[in-house]
Amino acid sequence: MATAEHDIIRYARVLPPDIVQAKGNGHAGTAASLAPLMTLLFGTHLRDDPADAAWAGRDRFVLSAGHAALVLYVQLYLSGYGLTLDDLRRTRRLGSLTPGHPERGVTNGVETSTGPLGQGIGNAVGLAMDQRRQQQLFDPDGGPSSPFAHRVWCVAGDGDLMEGISHEAASLAGHLGLGNLVILWDDNGITIEGGTDITWTEDVAARFAAYGFRVLEVADGEDLAALDATLTSAAAADPLGPPTFVRVRTRIGHPLPHVGGTARAHAGAPGEDEIRAAKQILGLDPDEQFAMPADLLERVRAGRAERGAARHRAWERDLAAWRADAPAERVALLDRLAAGALPEGLWDDLPVFEEPSLPIRSATAGYLAALAARLPELWGGSADLADTAGGRLTASDNFLRPADASGRPGSPGGQQVHYGVREHAMAAISNGIALGGLSRPFANGYLVFADYLRPSLRLAALMGLPVLYSLTHDSIAVGEDGPTHQPVEHVSSLRLIPGVDVVRPADADEVLGALRRILERPEGPAVVVSSRQAVPRLGLGDAAVAGAQRGGYVVRAEEHPDVVLLATGSEVSLALAAADLLAASGRRVQVSSLPCWEWFEQQPDAYREPVVRPDVPARVAVEAGSGALWWKYVGPLGAVVSVEDFGHSGDGAELLRRAGLTPENVAAVATQTWERTTPA
Repeated sequence: MATAEHDIIRYARVLPPDIVQAKGNGHAGTAASLAPLMTLLFGTHLRDDPADAAWAGRDRFVLSAGHAALVLYVQLYLSGYGLTLDDLRRTRRLGSLTPGHPERGVTNGVETSTGPLGQGIGNAVGLAMDQRRQQQLFDPDGGPSSPFAHRVWCVAGDGDLMEGISHEAASLAGHLGLGNLVILWDDNGITIEGGTDITWTEDVAARFAAYGFRVLEVADGEDLAALDATLTSAAAADPLGPPTFVRVRTRIGHPLPHVGGTARAHAGAPGEDEIRAAKQILGLDPDEQFAMPADLLERVRAGRAERGAARHRAWERDLAAWRADAPAERVALLDRLAAGALPEGLWDDLPVFEEPSLPIRSATAGYLAALAARLPELWGGSADLADTAGGRLTASDNFLRPADASGRPGSPGGQQVHYGVREHAMAAISNGIALGGLSRPFANGYLVFADYLRPSLRLAALMGLPVLYSLTHDSIAVGEDGPTHQPVEHVSSLRLIPGVDVVRPADADEVLGALRRILERPEGPAVVVSSRQAVPRLGLGDAAVAGAQRGGYVVRAEEHPDVVLLATGSEVSLALAAADLLAASGRRVQVSSLPCWEWFEQQPDAYREPVVRPDVPARVAVEAGSGALWWKYVGPLGAVVSVEDFGHSGDGAELLRRAGLTPENVAAVATQTWERTTPA
């Protein structure tokens, strides 16, 4: 290891304590004790180019232990990613480039937003799967020297590995043999409440070996030679072999003499005396704060810049050679995906669903399968529910482990992923796939189990990742499976997450409109919610396709309505039936479908007002779920027909009747509302 890189470790490890001491809050302990590992990784083993953080050929680095953000920021500063020493000192301040936990899009060189423990492990697995998928698409015979080959490094702490998502994600990674993945475990034995032995005594290394990982160990995180040799071994792993798990034993906060090695090192100011003592141990001036010798920093940055540029140039040559030799359709596909474009004719000759009634999940599944056949970038799968929740994109191209002996058709980078019963990992992995930049990941399951994946969905929204969810069995109409499987509050709760587009289509035409909007304008995660039961086709064709893309439209028009019925999904046809009853009694009724409130709110007032008719006091919303959010559309004088309690095990149609989701009850509520709001 170069002398400059060796010497910079001393300064790199005391910067976090200085910063946290001055700030009064933050996490310095892990950032200090991981300085040797991170300096070796970024200085020698990580393939990156500080001059181009978006270089497609780079390795990906994920700090799953996001509370240790300072250790990453310090390395980005040392590498020359644009951070200054003042940026480091401004950490955790409003508007700074160094937020309290890493945030994608804020700090140059940060691949993903982390902090909720375990999420980064799922992201790293997704990034590794995405790399394998891209190489399978573009250069399946290229091997480790392919321009599409790179490695994914993930630093995880004790808390990450306690979280259930780490079990789900690591289990799948081991099963799939993601040899391009390296998880570096910072085994410091400390959590906020004390030593990990008060809650956690399992053999973690044996656990990962059981998953199918190759396990390496570094007994002392201060042993630079052992760290270097282990990272060298990890970087040389066969991409089609087992993933690598490295246990690195550290002393949190080292070399803080008294706080180090204790729970006090996790967060908060270490104390001036502790920091002075640590600097003396390292041979640094105890009176100097935020020290970084300019000549040393210049040498480290120059060395890293030179290595990055050389690797980048070599990759450019490899890519040029691939372009010269690869089939033209593969080159054209890469160029299209890199440009974020969809193929010509994508929406031509898609399936036509003319059945008078059809489960909306069936229409969603049919369109997705047809689109996936034309979009290799659309890939993913289901949490063991592909055939019941409509999550099978293809039966002929499964994402397999390299040594798969099941006889199923596919490849190590196939289009159809089988996630097993792992909703949380599926969502975090999908985020990682989206982070790769070329894919449109797809995730599927039952709506009621959105509770299992919500933390990852929230992070997808925070990062603006274009993950497409298809969640089915959307109401108490699920029926016999009972209240544990019948969503009530789920659609409303998903609507409350900023940046998530929740779409509840009323028929196949609205499904098509929704998918067109989602694929043509990838603005973040979208959740298409669909019914298990068959619902009548509205028969509006292109008007429904166009209306769905705007989030809402008039289904049954009336120039001067007495009553306006607003609905989504399976309740749109119910509202139309109620309108017929009301019309027979002399009421003038408008019916509007609002499949996606987020898209609808983006429309100008001139479009929205004729759809929801705020000038009509008698407005009634109908939805087979919690109705608490509907009042913004029906107003204080309106009414909501909804489901406000858990369901029961029984026939779905009977449950809907018991909940008042019938044309007769909706018509009665609408009549009462009209009478109540109409002057005598």
